[in-house]
Amino acid sequence: MTEDGLTAIFSGSSTKHIYPETSIVSRRIIDDTIDTFNDITKSGKSIDIAEIDEDNESTSIEFTEVTDLPKYKSIWHKIYYEYIILDKSTLDVSIKESFLYNNDLKPVEEKRRVWSWYNYLYFWLADCFNINTWQVAGTGMQLGLNWWQCWLTVWIGYTFAGIFVVLSSRVGSAYHLSFPISCRAAFGIFFSLWPIINRIVMAIVWYAVQAWLGAQPVSLMLRSIFGKDLPDRIPNHFGSPNSTTYEFMCFFIFWVVSIPFVLVPPHKIRHLFTVKAVLIPFAAFGFLIWALKRSHGKIALSTLNDFAPGGSEFSWIFVRSMMSCIANFAALIINAPDFSRFAKSPNASLWPQLIAIPLFFAITCLIGILVTAAGYEMFGINYWSPLDVLGKFLETSYTRGARAGVFLISFVFALAQLGTNISANSLSCGTDMTALFPRYINIKRGGVFCIMMALCICPWNLMSSSSKFTSSLSAYSIFLSSIYGCIFCDYYIVRRGYLKLTHMFLAQEGSYYMYGNRYGFNWRALVAYLCGIAPNLPGFIHDVGNNINISDGAIRLYYLGYPVGFFIAAVIYLTLCWFFPVPGVPVHNFLKDRGWHQRWAYVENFEEQWREELQRSDLVSDTISVDELNWKDEKIIY
Repeated sequence: MTEDGLTAIFSGSSTKHIYPETSIVSRRIIDDTIDTFNDITKSGKSIDIAEIDEDNESTSIEFTEVTDLPKYKSIWHKIYYEYIILDKSTLDVSIKESFLYNNDLKPVEEKRRVWSWYNYLYFWLADCFNINTWQVAGTGMQLGLNWWQCWLTVWIGYTFAGIFVVLSSRVGSAYHLSFPISCRAAFGIFFSLWPIINRIVMAIVWYAVQAWLGAQPVSLMLRSIFGKDLPDRIPNHFGSPNSTTYEFMCFFIFWVVSIPFVLVPPHKIRHLFTVKAVLIPFAAFGFLIWALKRSHGKIALSTLNDFAPGGSEFSWIFVRSMMSCIANFAALIINAPDFSRFAKSPNASLWPQLIAIPLFFAITCLIGILVTAAGYEMFGINYWSPLDVLGKFLETSYTRGARAGVFLISFVFALAQLGTNISANSLSCGTDMTALFPRYINIKRGGVFCIMMALCICPWNLMSSSSKFTSSLSAYSIFLSSIYGCIFCDYYIVRRGYLKLTHMFLAQEGSYYMYGNRYGFNWRALVAYLCGIAPNLPGFIHDVGNNINISDGAIRLYYLGYPVGFFIAAVIYLTLCWFFPVPGVPVHNFLKDRGWHQRWAYVENFEEQWREELQRSDLVSDTISVDELNWKDEKIIY
């Protein structure tokens, strides 16, 4: 199967000729051995193999029998077996078993844990420079904050976001697990599908939004070449008040250009992110210097609106601007284990992320804020997006130098949007869908599904104004905040950082994370999740509905969407676990007993351990105690 996208981007060279692998055992075999095996199986013969390669000590698989390939009864059978099924070796394995364990989901062994502290700095440096980050900061200025007040909300908001990301990362760093597996502890083996589906939906929505933002630099490049009046020369037959035919054309160009990059294997597209990380800072700071030079070093220091909010109105605008920064990270918070599982050491993902997220995003937002303030000084308009200022440069000075400058800056920011969309959205969606249906979907197919669905989102309606944009962020974050509230409480308070790895991949009776039922369903998490989103639902309905009036208190509660959903879900989950204890907890009283049991897990022989446990009829006899944990050689980490 395809490697995880984030790993392939930031790690070294990848192994070529990776062929499909079984969902039950990992088949990491040298290329020649795989090719020989595939040639034999393609002949349709049944063979017995005791050992593939005696000299290859790294081979962890023993074949006992390779059955005949199915004979096609019709053209539809051939299409199914040849083109729909990705992993032919899973034909004799149930979908349930392939869901429980496969190579994409297993704990990351030492040779694949290649991320050092600087890799996390590099990742966030590449991620922070994009148009969306600028517009999140511009939202506060649209609501009436001045430049330094808006920047203060950015620092506070992204500092909280960084803390949430670090807390979410610890389970990945310690146990080397991805998000689709780590969320099984709180939600149950099979009910974990619900948070995974939530994140897939969020990735699709954000892909559409980022693609729509990418239409703006495409428009500026076209206007630099074909004339600044190009939008007026193209008739508008789009039929929506939030977009025109020209704007949709630019969006479609960006969307089409993105497709080849989504189809490229992740390990080959890592060079795109290298180019992005190098070019973006030069373009961003160059744009800032150009704007300050044209404004003669003057920026608007006070509010850019006709009114200056005060009292409680100012306080709630300040809160809304701050919450938009946290909501911007809602999806990245819950999927933090996806990249922290590749950390070389326990703290490789700790301090770099805690420092890099608020620092890098604050610098990016400051550039957007200062460009907007300089644009107001020059043109007297409070632009939401700094690229609107760049467009104004083109309108007021259509010289060869201005056209070249606008084109180059727009090209780099289009590249930035492309890179952000792939790393944060299409690869994320593809990885999660691989966890859902590993037999049929890999990262490439999941990415294609993501970009196709993005056309159905109608992002021009979400992005019609800054208030709409803020509402969209808040709407989607209330669902993810409740999910993370349950996960946080389960891992840090109830389980004290302890997970039994083999049980995370087993569905037999007695598995801690099947929660005593055949459906792998933790009803406590469901109740807590629903309670977490309930207070925000009136505000959500008010935002998405038309002419639906609610009280000011409900609206303000909705402004606090992420922390409200997080804390209510966490408290409800904690209360339910107190009255209805969950299995696999290393302490008798998680509110009074002391102790922390998070360990740097040793997973080099995990597959063998898992296969042994798989042969058992049930796991009812498994118990856990503090004394047993203290006997282990694994290092406790905090």
